[in-house]
Amino acid sequence: MLNPGDAAPEIDGFDQAGKPFRLTDLRGRWVVLYFYPKDETVGCTIEACAFRDNLWEIEAAGAEVIGVSTQDETSHRSFASRHGLSFLLIADPDKRISKAYGTLGLLGLSRRVTYLIDPSGIIRDAYRSEVNPKSHIEHVKERMKSLRGAPD
Repeated sequence: MLNPGDAAPEIDGFDQAGKPFRLTDLRGRWVVLYFYPKDETVGCTIEACAFRDNLWEIEAAGAEVIGVSTQDETSHRSFASRHGLSFLLIADPDKRISKAYGTLGLLGLSRRVTYLIDPSGIIRDAYRSEVNPKSHIEHVKERMKSLRGAPD
């Protein structure tokens, strides 16, 4: 697992539309990088929809939401379309990204972990202990406010 203060490893992959994605292209912005086990599972759908429903607030704080799991682009495209997800989902079928971020679980799926990455590419928060997919979004919003020094 990576820890606050660590440099965020580069992500070089493809999103649900098959477009290339590089994390360094988001330098200058905060990034909420969340890893999840699998498209269309109950917990992952709850978590993704919570990000969707709170996206305006995260974007207003100057951050981009990026989801990563080990499914391919086709799976992500279907998942995003079915649930109206407007943020990027990055495909990691070769598990390269999950390994680099220390999120790969025993079954070859990503564990539920979220990193908050600052505009210079440094991890400022790592949320990984028993992430509750339903209430997880509240932790993310509070930490973003705290890290950015925003009032409640």
